[in-house]
Amino acid sequence: MPVRISYKQKNFRDLFQQIIQKKRVQFKSVDLEVKKIIANVIKNGDDSLVRFAKQYDHFKLSKKNIKFSKSEINNSVKKCRTKTISALKLAAKRIKDFHKRQFPKNSYYKDSLGIRLGMQWNPIDSVGVYVPGGSASYPSSVLMNVIPAKVAGVQRIAMAVPTPQGEINPLVLAAAHILGIEEIYRIGGAQAIAAFAYGTKSIDPVDKIVGPGNVYVSAAKRQVFGTVGIDMLAGPSEILIVADKNNNADWIAIDLLSQAEHDAQSQSILITDSTDFLEQVIGAIKKNLEKLPRKNIAAASWGVNGVAILVKNIDQSLPLINALAPEHLELCISNPEKMAKKVKNAGAIFLGNFTPEAVGDYMAGPNHVLPTSRSSRFSSGLNVLDFLTRSSLVKCDKKSLNKIGPKIVELADCEGLTAHAFSVMYRIKD
Repeated sequence: MPVRISYKQKNFRDLFQQIIQKKRVQFKSVDLEVKKIIANVIKNGDDSLVRFAKQYDHFKLSKKNIKFSKSEINNSVKKCRTKTISALKLAAKRIKDFHKRQFPKNSYYKDSLGIRLGMQWNPIDSVGVYVPGGSASYPSSVLMNVIPAKVAGVQRIAMAVPTPQGEINPLVLAAAHILGIEEIYRIGGAQAIAAFAYGTKSIDPVDKIVGPGNVYVSAAKRQVFGTVGIDMLAGPSEILIVADKNNNADWIAIDLLSQAEHDAQSQSILITDSTDFLEQVIGAIKKNLEKLPRKNIAAASWGVNGVAILVKNIDQSLPLINALAPEHLELCISNPEKMAKKVKNAGAIFLGNFTPEAVGDYMAGPNHVLPTSRSSRFSSGLNVLDFLTRSSLVKCDKKSLNKIGPKIVELADCEGLTAHAFSVMYRIKD
């Protein structure tokens, strides 16, 4: 049964803190195994990838077929329905249009001392995109991870996708084809992350790794960070819905289940100011569960990680939102824009009754790769800036250096860095 708490309970704050502090994923349980996998890939390269494909994905990989051929990619596209390809192309266009607006401009100016200062942005050279396989093999993940990298101007984008029993969702390859990605490897798990980070004979290393995955993938990304960049350590999906009584209970219920069906560790939270509506939603969840092919997963998620919170009024939900810092936030209330302005911590905010979170997952345009596990307190969803580096520009002439130089010498001397001081003094005296 989901957790239910009410503002009327004397220990409401304590119960709410328990919800915040609950851990739904533990990296430590797999850290040692992942460390061994990474070390094996570093030492044995492609041989390790072949071995781990047999061990974990239960199919025979060879060094010759680690990479998908162009004909395999083209054949996958032919297997897809025309209307699905059309939907993917529309989604790609919308995602690209949105992310183009994120691109920063180089800047250059002269300050009051005559020093020229600025910033210039450059794309990362290479990126490895991890796309989950099996039951969580989603073409939308390809679009969301690849498009901001392409908009940023990344020249080399490689993709890794596991193929359990040698099978792959053809739509994943079709999505890659739409975006012009041809460097696609049939590898997964921690071994794929290691291959991207350190390289093998068949796979050149990359500068940054992005994309969601299971606990092994996340643990591997954490361990290779520093050798390469990573996007984030994504945990199980989550949604928080704030809804008043002026809603359709079935709509809210199915939105909660839309996250619950992802994974048994996903979390769905409802905050409402109406006891009657809360009961209606819980009843609607039970009813709608029976309609879902993934009802066992959704039921497990809602039963173990689901939460229903009763507040005195909708305004009381604001501090709860910012404390929970959800990945997805739906504001199904009378004036969602007003509350949204006060929300500090949320990966993405969906405003009003006709904006279910699924709109953002597929077609709206903003990225669906979002911070989880309360990390929206200090991070944001995947975007173009994640694929750019920024360099500062500084230019002094003799006149401007003479103006600022004595102060530089003073600070260098007080820190005991004599060569720093001399590097300015030599130029000033000349």
